[in-house]
Amino acid sequence: MTRMTQRFFDARPESVGQARSFAFEALASWGLPDRAEDIRLCVSELATNALVHGTAPGRGFLVKLDADEGVVRLEVHDSRHRHPQPRQTTDTDTSGRGLTLLSALADGWGVEDRAPLGKIVWSCFKAAGGTTA
Repeated sequence: MTRMTQRFFDARPESVGQARSFAFEALASWGLPDRAEDIRLCVSELATNALVHGTAPGRGFLVKLDADEGVVRLEVHDSRHRHPQPRQTTDTDTSGRGLTLLSALADGWGVEDRAPLGKIVWSCFKAAGGTTA
């Protein structure tokens, strides 16, 4: 059975915490606790990236979750075309580890252009015994 939910968030700092809660509550209501903490952490990182780097003035971001056949797909849609790039960080850097964390926690991730403007940063998480989509 396919499940899908999405929610738009304004470009405000408190939206990151709201996006985390939204994702965690959706996964709980679907009975999918297996990867909920990993997904919640990745929502936090991608929402922060959207807020800081991906939203044009006056625009927000969209968080979308799909679950089907043991795979959860997380998408964060924003309004800028600039694709994020993982970067090397040092022990003293206070930011810049989000995509490295995403790479470590997700079973796959990528970036797609979105028409008429913006991009989608997506990631997939296999549940125990799941297969990739």
